[in-house]
Amino acid sequence: MGEKMTTGSQHVIEPSESGCAEAGPAGNVTHMKILIIEDDLEAAAYLTKAFREAGIVADHASDGESGLFMGTENTYDVIVIDRMLPRRDGLSVISELRRKAVHTPVLILSALGQVDDRVTGLRAGGDDYLPKPYAFSELLARVEVLGRRKGSPDQDVLYRVGDLELDRLSHEVRRGGKEILLQPREFRLLEYLMKNAGQVVTRTMLLENVWDYHFDPQTNVIDVHVSRLRSKIEKDFNQPILKTIRGAGYMIKDEG
Repeated sequence: MGEKMTTGSQHVIEPSESGCAEAGPAGNVTHMKILIIEDDLEAAAYLTKAFREAGIVADHASDGESGLFMGTENTYDVIVIDRMLPRRDGLSVISELRRKAVHTPVLILSALGQVDDRVTGLRAGGDDYLPKPYAFSELLARVEVLGRRKGSPDQDVLYRVGDLELDRLSHEVRRGGKEILLQPREFRLLEYLMKNAGQVVTRTMLLENVWDYHFDPQTNVIDVHVSRLRSKIEKDFNQPILKTIRGAGYMIKDEG
C-alpha cells in the first residue's frame, strides 16, 4: 500500500515501495491524459509520478491562472484540482472552465471535507470531491471512473422514481417526503439503479459501476446490500419499488 506522507500542512500520497502506484480494482487506466493543478510542489511531484507509473500521462500547473490556461488550451480526460490555489482559487477555475464550455471532468482535492464544502464544490461545476487525507488508490479509481464518463456527462442532479427521490449533491434520499438514511455503498447502489430506472441492471453492471470490480468476487455482497437497501426504501410503504428479476438482475420501477 502507498504511504501517507506529510509535507507542511498537506498530506501527500506516495507511490508504493515497489515503484508502482497502487491500482484500483478496475486496473485499466492507460491511454489517459490528466491535468493536476496543485501549488504544493512536493505533493504534485508525488502525484505526477504515481499517475505516470499507473499508465496515465500527467501535466502539472502550480497555480489557478496557469491551470485555467492549460485546461482551456489543451485536451484532458480529467482535471485534478486543489481547492486552495494562488492567483485564482480552484472553484473559480472550475466555474470559468464551465463558462468557456470546457466540460472536462474535474475532481476536487481539499482539506475542507464537510458536506457543505463538498456541495459547494460540486455546484461550482466539479464532478467529484475527495477530502484530504486520502489513499492514492482511491484517487486513482475515481480518476478512472471520471475518465470513462468523458464524452457522455450526466447532468442530472436529482433522480426521481415515483415518490422516491435521490439528490446527488446533498446525498439525501427521500420517499414520500420522508428522509431515508443510507450508508455510502447503499447510496451508490441506489443512485446507479435510479440512473437506470425501468431497465434491468445485471450483477456484472453493479460490480463494475458500484463496486469498481471487473471480476466476480464470488460472494453474496450484492444480495446483502440489495436486501438492506430494499428494507430501507420500502419499509412503511405499500408499493414495492426495487424488484428482483430472477436470473437477470434488479430493477427500480414505479408501478403506481
